[in-house]
Amino acid sequence: MKVVIVGGVAGGMSAATRLRRLMESAEIVVLERGDHVSFANCGLPYYVGGVIPKRESLLLQTPASLASRFRLDVRVRHEVMALDPAKRTLVVRELDSGREYVESFDELVLSTGAAAIVPPLPGAERGLVLRDVADVDRLADAVGDARSAVVVGAGFIGVEMAENLVRRGVSTTVVERGPQVLAPLDVEMAAPIAAELRAHGVRLELGAELIRIDADTVTLSDQRVVSADLVVMAIGVRPESALARDAGLEIGSGGGIVVDDRLRTSMPHVHAVGDVVEKKEAVTGEPTLIPLANAANRQGRLVADVIAGLPTIDPPAQGTAILGVFDRTAAMTGWSEKRLRAAGRPFRVLHSHPLAHAGYYPDAHAMSVKLLVEPDTDRILGAQAVGGAGVDKRIDILATAMAGGIPASRLMDLELAYAPQFGSAKDPVNMLGYMADNLRTGAIRTVQWHEIDKAIAQGWQTVDVRSPQEYAAGSIPGARNIPLDELRDRAAEIPAGRVLVFCQVGQRGNSATRLLTQFGRDAVNLDGGYRTWRDATADRTR
Repeated sequence: MKVVIVGGVAGGMSAATRLRRLMESAEIVVLERGDHVSFANCGLPYYVGGVIPKRESLLLQTPASLASRFRLDVRVRHEVMALDPAKRTLVVRELDSGREYVESFDELVLSTGAAAIVPPLPGAERGLVLRDVADVDRLADAVGDARSAVVVGAGFIGVEMAENLVRRGVSTTVVERGPQVLAPLDVEMAAPIAAELRAHGVRLELGAELIRIDADTVTLSDQRVVSADLVVMAIGVRPESALARDAGLEIGSGGGIVVDDRLRTSMPHVHAVGDVVEKKEAVTGEPTLIPLANAANRQGRLVADVIAGLPTIDPPAQGTAILGVFDRTAAMTGWSEKRLRAAGRPFRVLHSHPLAHAGYYPDAHAMSVKLLVEPDTDRILGAQAVGGAGVDKRIDILATAMAGGIPASRLMDLELAYAPQFGSAKDPVNMLGYMADNLRTGAIRTVQWHEIDKAIAQGWQTVDVRSPQEYAAGSIPGARNIPLDELRDRAAEIPAGRVLVFCQVGQRGNSATRLLTQFGRDAVNLDGGYRTWRDATADRTR
């Protein structure tokens, strides 16, 4: 059998090496348009920032090393110009010589990835992108002479680039068309990341668009001019599916190649993996684009199993992702609240602000965790976490629980590793389970931060049950301060009607709500407390 793989890196090279382990007799050819077939693309921003000091650390394998260990025929700087699925042939151009030739195949794997989006703006040719080693070389050279930079786009790559430019001493502005950084997160979860960027000197221009790039400046949609010795385009990516489209393969509405759960395209003997394909989304099963390295690696391995005749299917994708921003970490899996709301799906929200480990052990820092649950089934629909140490652990547990179909309330039963320096006897994940169970059984009722204004307008009483010192440091406007420890004796001070109770993070508010409910009052707790409201409304006064 002769297998040709178009494109290397995560998906293509995972497919090639797995296939060799399964089929020693197969002829395996890898055609890569670029100079490098195997490199750590997720490490590219950190080479620009000097965190990874040596360029060669990014280069994982070479054609020679792959030939030696796996007997792979790897050809770099070979671009596939055309595909004929019926004849099972490719037209290939050798870029150095310009020579074209025809390559046949028995089975074909397309791993052509995704290309950075560069809008057709005046001066757009000065904007640099970051997708491969050639891109990072251009960026690294440009950073050396730059005093100012503009990063266009506040997604994962844009935020990582901003951090690393600051590490190189470059005054950095991030321009984002949307109202927040990190659009996949909900606004209250993204706010601490925006604060972290600002605290390290990054200027955020949210709700702004770039309309022109000049020699050393850029112009925004409101005609403001921002200094920019260097411009990085981090708007997003689109699947590089032109080869497949021209060959008549089915292409989805988002531009990705349509594949089945065995990574087979609409044409026999042609498979596709990685950023170029549409994936099945975990919550609804609908097609989606999720350009993540772990998904590409997994699909590369799976497609080799399919070609080798092993019984395997590609599981739905949750979009689990994480990034570090200076001293903070943000992570997510599944759907966000705004996405659920836009789709009209019912959901329940839980916010928690636990310590990463036991409070009595040194350096116990708080994190923010959000869980989204389907009310009727108790199914986990998504989760987000922001903080420092321990964020990765919690989002991975929640992603695993979601993939395994563990109901939200059953998170309280998970037996998780505990010692004071790693967690608490009731881990933050267990606490989410307790909270989910309280909501499921009706033991507690909550409202969300964005419902406060409406509640106040309808005449609800707002009661801050924190200490006088906390209240004095900042509270929701109009709230009455009755500390929890005094609430039993002072409950009569609260006027008749509905009562919205809140504390700092929701725990004391929960106790206060239960107390008032047993006193016969119609009381609800502010989910996530004052801290969630504060984070979510932080930009109102900016």
